[in-house]
Amino acid sequence: MTGAYLDAMALLPTGVAVVTVADGRDDVGATVSAFGSVSADPPVVSVSVDAEGYMAEVIGEAGAFAVNVLGEGQRALAGRFAAEGRPSARLLVSGQPHHRGGRTRAIVLDEALSALECSVRQSVRVGDHVVFFADVVGLPEVAGTGAALVRWSGRYHSLG
Repeated sequence: MTGAYLDAMALLPTGVAVVTVADGRDDVGATVSAFGSVSADPPVVSVSVDAEGYMAEVIGEAGAFAVNVLGEGQRALAGRFAAEGRPSARLLVSGQPHHRGGRTRAIVLDEALSALECSVRQSVRVGDHVVFFADVVGLPEVAGTGAALVRWSGRYHSLG
């Protein structure tokens, strides 16, 4: 059923974001589409990552991360952060305007549509993923405009 399940889920358009973590040694980042709002009061989000991946380990250890919601002009950036064996996040954002979040020290992309700094409140392993529930502790200023980038049917698309 795995293949059929994945094919069915690929037909649900989802927003695309880059999650970044400052882990003390280096910066780590990954493209995610399993990100969403859980609660408005207090503001809580969820992000789901591969349980066996380095991202799950680093988020678990650091306890904090930033989420950068990508716009239509950031397809290449989404692809860079989604690549296997990717180098450090600092190398991936080379040439991209960015700054450090004031609360998490994670990389915030200046041209993201929106950005959130998050502090993990709980993590739950579900199947082959870990879902991190996190309090939103900051909304860094970013200057992105335009339509959102979405993933649908295995490809990136613009809502515009």
